Amino acid sequence: MVCEYDYDYEIHCMCVCIGEIGILSKFSFSGSLSEFSNTDKRKMEGHGDMGLIGENFDTSLIGRLRDDEYESRSGSDNFEGASGDDQDAGDDQPRRKKRYHRHTPHQIQELETFFKECPHPDEKQRLDLSKRLGLENKQVKFWFQNRRTQMKTQLERHENIMLRQENEKLRAENSLMKEAMSNPVCNNCGGPAIPGQISFEEHQIRIENARLRDELNRICALANKFLGKPISSLTNPMALPTSNSGLELGIGRNGIGVSSPFGAPLQMGLDLGDGVLGTQPAISGMKSPLGLMGNDVQLERSMLVDVALAAMDELIKMAQADSPLWIKGFDGEREVLNHEEYARVFNPCIGPKPAGYVTEATRETGIVIINSLALVETLMDANRWLEMFPSMIARAVTLDVISSGMGGTRNGALQLMHSEIQLLSPLVPIRQVRFLRFCKQHAEGVWAVVDVSVEIGRDAANAQPFMSCRRLPSGCVVHDMPNGYSKVTWVEHWQYDDSVVHQLYRPLINSGFGFGAHRWIATLQRQCECLAILMSSSISSDDHTALSQAGRRSMLKLAQRMTSNFCSGVCASSARKWDSLHIGTLDDDMRVMTRKNVDDPGEPPGIVLSAATSVWVPVSRQRLFEFLRDERLRSEWDILSNGGPMQEMVHIAKGQGHGNCVSLLRANGVNANDSSMVILQETWTDASCSVVVYAPVDVPSLNVVMSGGDSAYVALLPSGFAILPDGHSSSGSNGNLAKGGSSSDEGGGSLLTVGFQILVNSLPTAKLTVESVDTVNNLISCTIHKIKAALTLS
Repeated sequence: MVCEYDYDYEIHCMCVCIGEIGILSKFSFSGSLSEFSNTDKRKMEGHGDMGLIGENFDTSLIGRLRDDEYESRSGSDNFEGASGDDQDAGDDQPRRKKRYHRHTPHQIQELETFFKECPHPDEKQRLDLSKRLGLENKQVKFWFQNRRTQMKTQLERHENIMLRQENEKLRAENSLMKEAMSNPVCNNCGGPAIPGQISFEEHQIRIENARLRDELNRICALANKFLGKPISSLTNPMALPTSNSGLELGIGRNGIGVSSPFGAPLQMGLDLGDGVLGTQPAISGMKSPLGLMGNDVQLERSMLVDVALAAMDELIKMAQADSPLWIKGFDGEREVLNHEEYARVFNPCIGPKPAGYVTEATRETGIVIINSLALVETLMDANRWLEMFPSMIARAVTLDVISSGMGGTRNGALQLMHSEIQLLSPLVPIRQVRFLRFCKQHAEGVWAVVDVSVEIGRDAANAQPFMSCRRLPSGCVVHDMPNGYSKVTWVEHWQYDDSVVHQLYRPLINSGFGFGAHRWIATLQRQCECLAILMSSSISSDDHTALSQAGRRSMLKLAQRMTSNFCSGVCASSARKWDSLHIGTLDDDMRVMTRKNVDDPGEPPGIVLSAATSVWVPVSRQRLFEFLRDERLRSEWDILSNGGPMQEMVHIAKGQGHGNCVSLLRANGVNANDSSMVILQETWTDASCSVVVYAPVDVPSLNVVMSGGDSAYVALLPSGFAILPDGHSSSGSNGNLAKGGSSSDEGGGSLLTVGFQILVNSLPTAKLTVESVDTVNNLISCTIHKIKAALTLS
């Protein structure tokens, strides 16, 4: 076909040709159609059997080219086309002969490197590459086009391989399913089955029967693991354990009201998110408190609810007044558990008592300045619970929320928690317990919160320094009273291994005053009184400071952190990271630990050394407390006082008793402008314990806190004393201490714990020396000697 044109126009074409080596190559051409038809066609014929597309080229050759050959040479070979200047010179001027050009290895390497960073270069980048590699701009452009085509081909080939493998896998599964359908097996007996010989209803019943058997096996395995005792329900499904409690557990699941000893029946359904327990479907992949998955999660949670309901029933009965479960002790005042009556009324909800364990049970009732709803919210929040009992709880965390309650309240709330409960002495191990906490409203203004141990998942390798113990159903029943007060009945019931308790503290622990209900009530009363004073707009007459409300709050928050750090250094809880030191020259009763502080702004950077010990002092707890907190007598035992009396600069009351306060002390007679350090001191006492904690603080940082600034950046290292009864004191003297009164020395001796934290080196990378340990040991020994000498006990 012949075509005529009145003008020439530019044509950019890509011709596919077959070179002498038999691979697919490309070249570019720029010029008029007539020029290409006459001259360049003849020049192309000089390179072998090549022709123009549409004339002599067989398109089926492309499909027959091998893919690997195409990839190995993609973008590497090019023909140099004639430039536009050569074409414009006229037909009379001889044109340059197009020559075959192969890229050098260096050029290919540079192009590949640039392709990895930018597979789509712009015009400026292509010009830069062409100048740097000695190529034309079009050669660079076509190389990137071919390289992108090659990459796309490789990806498509990889996808085809993956799809082919998936197809083969589906074919194999299909074959297995067809084979299984051709040879059915009876779910009941395991033999061959012929579906046509049984009815559809019978076939469905057999399937349901097999499913129920599997579910029953899982329940029995969980019960054996959770309750600590086997359940022989596989042979007799009707032999599943039932509760003797007044709570109908089945009714508790469907939300029907149950009878209550406190008034009208209330709803007992537990809302697990989508309604009452039993109506929520099993969620695949749901997180389990005990590490189970799938349908086992619902079974496990159902068992946890059963244990919580049984524990709640036990707590209610043990909290009832005039219950035969409690009898008077030998002193005629203290209540002790009637173990025979307890064994007759209750079945162990967490299994029998382990061998070698002893039982500790106490009950106490008190009036607290807090309403029931506020107390329930505090107990169900791990952080607020820790703040309410800072000297008793070293660490608290909520592991899982099984039920958040109903109707926006805490009624029916159930959660799995972990806590470390401490007694302020290095000679008494921390009680680490994982437990369920269940909250229920029994009547208007009547709430109960119960705890019960869950012993699954405990790591025996990490038992030290924690005591082996179990918490039987324990907790409190709260009754609202007028004027925002509440009547709280607290029950504590433990089983523990007393062989790990030091002989010096066994009388106190066995009497129930160490971890008993009396201590919980005393601490709750003291803390609620402090909160009431803090929230009050009026300032106590004893508070002769000019601090604002914000300044008082910041000072109390700083003192709370100081006391919390002191407790962690004495009891070695996991709340703070401490490394224990075992040095042969120290007594067994001395605990020495160290930690490196790098980025904690509340503590000086460097190596911190903590040392603590406990001794028995033959004076009453009240006398010892008054001596240690009196700033006028501080020079008799404190080396920081520089041998002179101390003066109280600031006094912030925390309770009705004069001993419950936060103070700022400085050496008497020293000008405030000349002293760069003052002593922050917190003292408090109640029916269970007395504490004096202090720390030197620099004046500029303290001024920021007193003006209401953030106290988290004030660095301090606390030291102090914890005073406990020795276990032989009368309950009457303890009751007087709770009211801030005094007791006579006839109440027996006291257990004094002394703890110091000092900075031995300001470099965190420095090594601890034996001389530093000996210095702290001598400091504690000297302080105890001075205290005894001042009390004429040496």
